[in-house]
Amino acid sequence: MENSKALLGAGCFWGVEEYFRKIHGILDTKVGYAGGNFPDPTYQDVCSGSTGHAEVVQIKFNSNIISYDEILNKFWICHDPTQINKQGADVGSQYRSVVFYINDEQKKITEISKKNFQKKLSNEIMTEIINFSSFYLAEDYHQLYIKKKS
Repeated sequence: MENSKALLGAGCFWGVEEYFRKIHGILDTKVGYAGGNFPDPTYQDVCSGSTGHAEVVQIKFNSNIISYDEILNKFWICHDPTQINKQGADVGSQYRSVVFYINDEQKKITEISKKNFQKKLSNEIMTEIINFSSFYLAEDYHQLYIKKKS
């Protein structure tokens, strides 16, 4: 079994985590913050819009069951990648659509996947593709939030 990771932002991390954790081949999900310039941010820090961080889900998956490309295919349809700094009623840079690639292979796969999905849309995909630098785990009460509330 090969364990791999993906780091994705697609709006509020609660719903994104709930969506991905139910997919066959996903081993673990954690919500947190990435992409900013503020060390060890809290939820309140990120919601202020001044940290540069996005709400993200770190996904650990078995690549023998589900590929990184298949995860991206699910990512494109679980939110509106044509939106800038918003998803639904959630507005702010912390809700932006973003893929943090972990290595050159993920970068290449992400760029190809984005190009292929763009062909299905009339509006331009605004998803950022950024080199991973750091991931800050969100507070415990955010982890598996929807599962705990249902």
